This record gives sequence, structure tokens and C-alpha cells, in this order.
Amino acid sequence: MTAPVVVLLAHPRPGSFNHALAARIVGTLERAGVPVRFHDLYAERFDPVLKAEEAYTSGTRAEEFLAAEPDPLVRRHREELRDAGGLVAVHPNWWGKPPAILGGWLDRILVPGVAYRLDDAGGAPEPLLSLRRLLVVNTSDTTEDRERTLFGDPLDAIWRRCLAPYLGEPEVRRVVLRVVADADDDRRAAWLDDVEAEVRTLFGGH
Repeated sequence: MTAPVVVLLAHPRPGSFNHALAARIVGTLERAGVPVRFHDLYAERFDPVLKAEEAYTSGTRAEEFLAAEPDPLVRRHREELRDAGGLVAVHPNWWGKPPAILGGWLDRILVPGVAYRLDDAGGAPEPLLSLRRLLVVNTSDTTEDRERTLFGDPLDAIWRRCLAPYLGEPEVRRVVLRVVADADDDRRAAWLDDVEAEVRTLFGGH
């Protein structure tokens, strides 16, 4: 059986181009027979705030930490990610980072016992996830030259260098669509087709 793919959407405005991208991605995966676990984080009202009592501290057993999580939605996201073979994240570039709701998702889902195991505070983490593919689709209103010259593309560093090692070292693809604010309907339609083709290539759709 094909492993599920978790698809995350992080954009607050219904009807946004990010929503259109996510819908095309989900549809492409479903037509290819790939099980999809789709989450519109804003629509689900995912709580991104990590509470003090939920924060993992050195010396805490991972099993105890996970068992103490009271939020059923957080528990569901963690379980789905553990079973997934792929992850797709769709979000805008806001100040070189994901929206806060997605940043909070990372804080609350990629925790010891789910994403990794850490035997001691100074040791190297042991990845627990077995994601084979990671696709990140970003919308941006910053030109590529300005992004790379002035900022160094921090989103690429976040997903490719900071997060991928904790996700089981998946194959990483990142698609950046820019400049969205100036794009007409034809350009946006072409972008949707491009993203569909990327999904087909990465996840084996036909």
C-alpha cells in the first residue's frame, strides 16, 4: 500500500492562491491513488502556541512527554506524520519565514518521540521519521535577485538544512512562485500546471 502524504496549507485567507495550489496538489495526489492527509491549519484553528507545561526538557522520557499532550488535534497530526511517506507544505514567504501558525506546527509536531530521539542534551538526534519526499511550495512578492542578494533565501535554509535532517533525510524539492502580486490569471494557471507536474514527478502520479 502506498504510504500517505501529509499536505499542509498555511494561509489565512480563504480563496487565496495558496488555497488553489493546495487544492491542485491534493487532487493530483488523489487521482494518482496516493492517500492524502490534508490540513488547512487556519481552517482547523490549529493552536501554534507551545505551552510551558508541554515543552520537552532534557531528562524527560519521550513516551511520558507524548502521553501528556492534551490536544487531540496535535496528537492526530503527530500520528499522521509518523505514518507518512511524504510531506507537502504550501505557504507564503513572510519575512523570510513561514506564517506563525506553521512555525507553531513545527514546534508542536516535530518533537522527541515523533521526529527524533535525543539520548542526551549534547548528543546528535536520531531521526524517527521515514519521509521519503518533501515538497515545499512558496509564494512570494520578492524577486529572486533581491531575495538571494539581500536575504540569502532563509526559507530554503529552514526547510532544506534545518528541518530535512529531522524528517528522515527525504528528497527535497522546493518551488517558489514569484512575483504573485503582479501575476495575471494566465500566469497563475501556468503555475498551477507547473506545481501539478512537480507533484507527478515527485510522488509518481500519472
